[in-house]
Amino acid sequence: MIRFSNVTLRRGAKLLLEGADLSVNPGERVGLIGANGSGKSSLFALLRGELHTDKGEVDFPAHWRLAHVAQETPALERAALDYAIDGDTRLRKLEAELAATEDGVRIAELHASLGDADAYTVRARAEKLLTGLGFSQDEILFPVASFSGGWRMRLNLAQALMCPSDLLLLDEPTNHLDLDAIIWLEEWLKRYPGTLIVVSHDRDFLDGVVTVVAHIDQKKLRRYSGNYSAFEESRAQNLVLAAAQVEKQQRERAHLQSFIDRFRAKATKARQAQSRMKMLAKMEDLAPLHVAAPFSFEFREPLRAPNPLLVLDSVEAGYGDKLVLKEVTLSLQSEQRIGLLGVNGAGKSTFIKAIAGALPVLSGEMTVNKGLVIGYFAQHQVEMLRDDQSALWHLGRLAPDTREQELRNHLGSFNFPGDMATDSIEHFSGGEKARLALALIVWQRPNLLLLDEPTNHLDLETREALTVALAQFEGTLVLVSHDRHLLRATTDQLLIVAEGRVQPFDGDLDDYRESLVKTKIEAPQKKPPARAARDPLVRGSKKHVESRIKRLEELMARLNARKSDIESKLGDPATYQDPDAYKALLLDRAYVGKELDQVESEWLELIESA
Repeated sequence: MIRFSNVTLRRGAKLLLEGADLSVNPGERVGLIGANGSGKSSLFALLRGELHTDKGEVDFPAHWRLAHVAQETPALERAALDYAIDGDTRLRKLEAELAATEDGVRIAELHASLGDADAYTVRARAEKLLTGLGFSQDEILFPVASFSGGWRMRLNLAQALMCPSDLLLLDEPTNHLDLDAIIWLEEWLKRYPGTLIVVSHDRDFLDGVVTVVAHIDQKKLRRYSGNYSAFEESRAQNLVLAAAQVEKQQRERAHLQSFIDRFRAKATKARQAQSRMKMLAKMEDLAPLHVAAPFSFEFREPLRAPNPLLVLDSVEAGYGDKLVLKEVTLSLQSEQRIGLLGVNGAGKSTFIKAIAGALPVLSGEMTVNKGLVIGYFAQHQVEMLRDDQSALWHLGRLAPDTREQELRNHLGSFNFPGDMATDSIEHFSGGEKARLALALIVWQRPNLLLLDEPTNHLDLETREALTVALAQFEGTLVLVSHDRHLLRATTDQLLIVAEGRVQPFDGDLDDYRESLVKTKIEAPQKKPPARAARDPLVRGSKKHVESRIKRLEELMARLNARKSDIESKLGDPATYQDPDAYKALLLDRAYVGKELDQVESEWLELIESA
């Protein structure tokens, strides 16, 4: 059991926990939540022994093995597969000792220990894990240094999952994953036999994984049974909501209801009105956290509503000679609400960039209506902001003729009051920068919103504010997000990007999840093709495969020499006079034989594909 007893913790001058108590039973899967800066990462550091309490105790069994995701990944030439297996430190230690020892009895003991550590299946397990996290069979042989930062974080996650552990700590594990990998990770964690504590801002992920919620609230640790939705409901029952907060939600409901009342009878608006009615019903689910949120905002009604906004006719898009999308034919209608599905690298961002005009189409025709006003949030939008300038400066560039007070009022509605609006954004958190980027988009009153992973840096409260605002948005929305809650609440049509095509998906997110579970998780693993989106890696694959073949041939030569030596010793009658030595040789022969079979099998596959 993990027990926090009367824990007080400070970081510098800031008091994070005061007299906090919490118990976690073995095998429980705990979602740790709380506002940004409330102490979630510090609590993890306490469990890892990197911090000490100012008062009180944190205890869990001394024999427990702890695994967590490293935040840094060295630029190694080591293959991704080997790097993932390195997460099993006990196995690597046994292998190193076996390579160094010549003591026959110790060799036998080590082989027995390696068998207990599932050494014979470790490569297959690591391959399956990396495939689940989105790596292709080719890519698992690439060196760690060849991957981008986001993919290296996936490798760090793979290391943590490979490590046999009694306690697994995961801090925002879904941040660098696409929806397919998130669903795979959910299924993996459901089968994890140890105790799990996970920090996440993805409510659907928490709902699918955790059985207990630990909430850092007012410097205390409060335990709730059930998943995230159960926590939210319990918390809402315990909150005494101020009249002004209740009125805030009522205004939002009234805004949606007015839209429904205005357009219910119009045949041309029937679909949109029906969509808003569904959103109004969903707002009951959004209410508890959002009502207590520190701020809310809304998208102002677009000045124009051209229809269609734009038309794509046999459009092809990509980068230079690399074609990513082909034969895309689509008409974006007024007030459509589209969610884009597809694995990382399939072309979702390319599709949005082409619509936004940030990426010229390679062929085909894109016809844009004269009244189109685009609000575009890119995945790396926060990196495009000027750190040396203020929020007010950024907004002033969009509206140079607008009174400063009006600009300040707008920023204030996004929780940038007073000096926060005029100070440089250098020290803004990722979430605050994302909020500023949204504030700039809202100011422009777009009739087409293109949002590419807008929630990556947002906490749960800000995500809820965005969800409610998008539910009320009266323009057209195209959304890429791994946040299923956001997709469910704000879109009513799904398109899937796969194999260079953009096509309607016949079903909802539950259908998509079910299809992934059947094909990717339950079905036998098939060899997926390398993704064209990471072309630099693909171009280097032949070199890396040849290098791997050479290393495997060297390993086979050493194993065959070892095998011959063992057979020679077994052929010596003197060997049978020492039962321990004889037993050790038999175990050694079995281990070398299995390892040789594995290496030869991989070598043959690479020879065939080279």
